[in-house]
Order: sequence, then C-alpha cells, then structure tokens
Amino acid sequence: MKKISSIEEYIQDHPKFIDSLNHLRHLLLKAGLKETIKWNAPVYMIEGKNVIGLGAFKHHYCLWFFNGSLLTDKQNILHNAPEGKTKALRQLRFNDTSDLSETLLMSYIEEAIINQKNGKNIKTIKTTVKDIVIPDELQSVFKEDNILLKAFKALTPSKQREYCNYISEAKREATKLSRIDKITPMIVKNKGLHDKYKNC
Repeated sequence: MKKISSIEEYIQDHPKFIDSLNHLRHLLLKAGLKETIKWNAPVYMIEGKNVIGLGAFKHHYCLWFFNGSLLTDKQNILHNAPEGKTKALRQLRFNDTSDLSETLLMSYIEEAIINQKNGKNIKTIKTTVKDIVIPDELQSVFKEDNILLKAFKALTPSKQREYCNYISEAKREATKLSRIDKITPMIVKNKGLHDKYKNC
C-alpha cells in the first residue's frame, strides 16, 4: 500500500471522486475540525480526539464516524463496516451518483463533534491474555517450532489476538494453514498483523 504524505495526495489518488472528496473535506474543515493523516488516510479531530475519517475505495467514498454508533441517525443511512466487527465505528457511504445534501451531512458532522466535546464515546473493554484462543492449527505448529512459539509469546496480547482471530476466521483448513505460513515471518520479526497500515 502506497504511503501518502498529504491530504491532497490522498484525494488525487482517487480521481473518480476528487470533487466529492474535496467537498467533504471543505465541510469538515468548516465545522472546525483539525485534519491529519492516520492509518494512511485523512482523519479529522477535535481536542486531540478522532471524530471523523475520510475514505475512498474502488466503488464508493465515505465518512467514518469513530463513535458513529452514538449518532441519532434518524435517516438510517449509517453502515456498520465491517459488518459485526466494529462496536463504535460507522460509515456514511456514497457513490459517484450520490446527491450530497450539505444540510444533512452537516447535521451528522455537528452531532459527532458535540458528542466528542461532551465526552460521549464507546468505552473499550480491555481483554486479557486469557481471552486469547489459540487455534488448533497454530498450536500444532508451535509444537514443532519452538522459536516461533517464543516469538509469539513476545508479542503484545493485542497482536497475539489479531493473529489468532485471523486464522480462526478462515473457514477452510487449507486457508488456515496458508495464513499461518503468511504470518510466520511477521511473528518472528515481532510485527503485528496490521502494523504496515499504522503510520501515526
């Protein structure tokens, strides 16, 4: 994945949605949010807290609301993406034919800002190492590879959990084994599954 160095570069990299992304950016700045780059994408903050992210993909572009599940969403237009895996994050999704109602967008943006200023957010429930369930396939590999086992134990609990979930989510045995092959060098290098996307 290409690492971006500016908001302008991010927008230029999505030529299909340039005008729309610039319009959304204008609204976010108009609302008083401060922009930065996190996770290789534009993020808009207030008082040092993430409020909204700007995103563009192959077939759509969007606003990410970091505590979107707290929004009223009277229009019922927010998406929980990826489905079932995010507790707070919600996405307001558009395509190249979407009619952007500035009044509607600003109502969502302003509510998200007010919620953040009032300290409303979804509390993260911290889990412990005991909550990590190591898949049978990975345990089998550990029995044969003590170096890999030591490297895995040296990872933070969150990184261990990411790897275990990544393997467990695969439905086929062959896919699970393929994923283990893929992540083995990453574990040995003490890297997390998603480290390459973290640039903040």
